[in-house]
Amino acid sequence: MWASGDYPDMVETFLLPLGPRLVEACGIGAGVLVLDVAAGTGNASIPAAKAGAKVTASDLTPELLEAGRARAEGEGLALDWVQADAEHLPFEDESFDVVFSSIGVMFAPHHQGAANELVRVCRPAGTIGLLSWTAEGLSGALFRTIGPFVPAPPPGAQSPQLWGSETHLSELFDDRVDFGTLHRGVLEITAFEKPRDFGEHFKAHFGPTITALASARQNGRDTELDEELDRFWDEWNLGTPDNARFEMEYLLAVGTRA
Repeated sequence: MWASGDYPDMVETFLLPLGPRLVEACGIGAGVLVLDVAAGTGNASIPAAKAGAKVTASDLTPELLEAGRARAEGEGLALDWVQADAEHLPFEDESFDVVFSSIGVMFAPHHQGAANELVRVCRPAGTIGLLSWTAEGLSGALFRTIGPFVPAPPPGAQSPQLWGSETHLSELFDDRVDFGTLHRGVLEITAFEKPRDFGEHFKAHFGPTITALASARQNGRDTELDEELDRFWDEWNLGTPDNARFEMEYLLAVGTRA
């Protein structure tokens, strides 16, 4: 799913500010051993490397890793790029100073398994940082809109937006991580002239939307989904019809591993 469309272009168009926010919140500096889980194209990995950290960027999708590697090499940065499943990380116990994920690990279907892996590979007193979309924000609403048009998720899969809940993080990590930072913020998006231009960008570039459209087409519901998505972008537009502005709410969580 994540190899469909052009997720790297989405990152370049409006997601770039998120990575540096997570890196700053985690206090990453020179010599720190960092693991980025579900790193995608390195939106947080690359800023961490720029800060002088020794970074391993891991992701399940090789196409995203290749795009990230090319971007890093273009900036003269050396990172390790490793294909890895967030629920079964191929790293030794307690091997990183900082383990983080920006809009990544939240899409692992089995949340407890992924959370356990984040804790396992982080050293005691190390830092775990997460930046996740919330259920109440635009991303959560988008997934609720396309949900009726996609096949049922596999058994045991949980909603990605749960990672944007303070309560859910407490349940996943209990006393293993002390989250000293739990902050809700917004990513402001003004890259699109008209609200439906943002929607067309999602249709062309975002894997889950592409998957929903393909499924709707197979079931003769593509016109219905198109109409739902058009209404969605009009309703979530905080600007004007000719000068669109959107806000995507996220939860920034940074804690210390026990």
